[in-house]
Amino acid sequence: MKYRVTLIPGDGIGPELAAATCRAIEATGVEIDWDVQNAGADVMQAEGTPLPQRVLDSLRKNKVGLKGPLTTPVGTGFRSVNVAIRTELDVFASVRPARTYAGIPNSVPGVDLVIVRENTESEYVGIEFAQGSAEAAQLIEFAKKHTGKDIRTDSGIALRPISVTGSRRIVEYAFRYARQNGRKRVTAIHKANILKYTDGLFLEVAREVAKANPDIAFDDMIVDAACMNLVQRPQQFDVMVMPNLYGDILSDLCAGLVGGLGVAPGANLGENAAVFEPVHGSAPQFKGSGKMDPVAMILTACLMLRHLGEREAAERLERGVEQVLSEHCAVTRDLLPPDQADRAVTTEAMVDAIVAAMPGATV
Repeated sequence: MKYRVTLIPGDGIGPELAAATCRAIEATGVEIDWDVQNAGADVMQAEGTPLPQRVLDSLRKNKVGLKGPLTTPVGTGFRSVNVAIRTELDVFASVRPARTYAGIPNSVPGVDLVIVRENTESEYVGIEFAQGSAEAAQLIEFAKKHTGKDIRTDSGIALRPISVTGSRRIVEYAFRYARQNGRKRVTAIHKANILKYTDGLFLEVAREVAKANPDIAFDDMIVDAACMNLVQRPQQFDVMVMPNLYGDILSDLCAGLVGGLGVAPGANLGENAAVFEPVHGSAPQFKGSGKMDPVAMILTACLMLRHLGEREAAERLERGVEQVLSEHCAVTRDLLPPDQADRAVTTEAMVDAIVAAMPGATV
């Protein structure tokens, strides 16, 4: 069977990693007809928007997309294309596994957990009002009237909506994911001790959903305590479900535990579409270097293959990655200790090694 999949190569190092990943997927024997759609900073210059309608149309039609990293300006410029895609397609569940692979320097042994992040609510809705604006002044006055609390008049204001609907579907997804993937525990992460009407609502819904899923163990943890426990004993966690901002932060923390963003895959899943993307950024300063780590995007492709029902191909591809990492003889610079940097290979050479190590590869 041939699958039609939208491919968004991305910015910076994205196109070369996308090309390398497509080659690795091809070696599994799974046939994919790529619908290539460019988006991001370069497209902004050419088409006046970083996310043309054609990209969303392609994703809606094909229902599955593989995306390289896209540049998001810090503090100024256009809002994140990544967030816009998630919102427009309502891919509400961000799934970011963190697993320790043998051979990766500075990784913590025995980590095997999954962050399930709500993708469409909380701070990332992007309802903000600039400091000094009439809207910000009105909200400051509203808060004073209804809570008695003073907000400095030179404040920027952001709204943080968390709904019963959004909370329920992400927690239900976390339990469903745990059941389908042989996971034993779901932990809800929150700050309900302080944010009683938003995180408190999330926690209340999580507990209700847990009661309806008694075959999976459940607990909850305040987000700051979760950070400490992840650093001290990450092996205690299995599936962790949380609101948007916490998921963004904790997934990077977990990536750090297993060796960095270079080995951190990601998926964004909804009822009608799925977009797969590595967690790392576009690193425009390294564009065209041919030396970037392809592991995160190849592991992301493994998530996509599983979503397509090609689990056997995904497992073969992941075994190829595991073998290359464990042998440590054909890896890029970031996967080596600093004193062994002269042993680093190119992106292309590492993909060659992964394909060669993959059981049943079609070269």
